[in-house]
Amino acid sequence: MSNELVYSAIALIGIALLVPLIMVLTGFLGPRATGKAKNEAYESGIKNIIGPADQKFSVKFYLVAILFIIFDIEAVFMYPWAVGLRELGWFGFSEMVVFMLLLLTGLIYILKKGVLNWR
Repeated sequence: MSNELVYSAIALIGIALLVPLIMVLTGFLGPRATGKAKNEAYESGIKNIIGPADQKFSVKFYLVAILFIIFDIEAVFMYPWAVGLRELGWFGFSEMVVFMLLLLTGLIYILKKGVLNWR
């Protein structure tokens, strides 16, 4: 067995032991302050004036955030593809066309479902 595998195994075993130990110690040593003021939502020094902390939000906020992440990741994949297009050749081009068609299919589905309609 090579030294790299031994060192990797030691690191993984150490992590597997350290994470539960830290979680248990945090539970024992951490603060336990509870109360009305502790459980209130607090952000940037402004008290909550909109509603209670467990106020329900529309799912559309989360859907738009997920859509942003999906299409942002698309741009992250497209940039290195565009840089290396000559080395990838027709195979790389066809793979990107398939990738973009899948995302376009998802976008058409989203538009037909009316996810982006705010009314």
